[in-house]
Amino acid sequence: MNKTRLEAFSDGVFAILITIMVLEIKVPHGSDFGDLKGLIPIFLSYVLSFIYLGIYWNNHHHMLHTIKHVSGSMLWANMHLLFWLSLVPFATAWIGETGFVSAPMVVYGCILLLAAIAYFILQSQIIKQEGDNSVLKKAIGNDVKGKMSPIIYLIAIISGFYNPIISGLLYVVVAFIWLIPDKRIERTLKQD
Repeated sequence: MNKTRLEAFSDGVFAILITIMVLEIKVPHGSDFGDLKGLIPIFLSYVLSFIYLGIYWNNHHHMLHTIKHVSGSMLWANMHLLFWLSLVPFATAWIGETGFVSAPMVVYGCILLLAAIAYFILQSQIIKQEGDNSVLKKAIGNDVKGKMSPIIYLIAIISGFYNPIISGLLYVVVAFIWLIPDKRIERTLKQD
């Protein structure tokens, strides 16, 4: 299978997820700036989730540039990733509506953790298909960010039961870690 179909389908899913999230931001019933105050938690949860989906889209895009052929296991691993990411709008809306309380923050973290695991599985399937000398294998190296993120998610999930604000701050920390441009794949592609 040609990788362009996989890229196009995945890009479409990412676009739909972002659209769903923005549609959850309802117009206030009043006409004063003060009427926007109730939207602050909804907007903040949207911003965080938009950043996360942007990070996943960006890294997914770079990762797919490393592959030559798409296997069935890659397709299913990609669907697995998209499944967990498709739950981000639900958790985002729940966080926004409830104002960053415990259960929604824990659920949000579980979704982020499972998406990170799914991303790792997709990455592993690509390396398995492309071989140990693949561009992706060379590019990811030790993958410190990839190993650190699930650990921080676990800490955030546990924290969410006791202090959802700490949980939220840890989700922001992981987002900032990934916002720092990761040039590993780009550098490796230029070398090959």
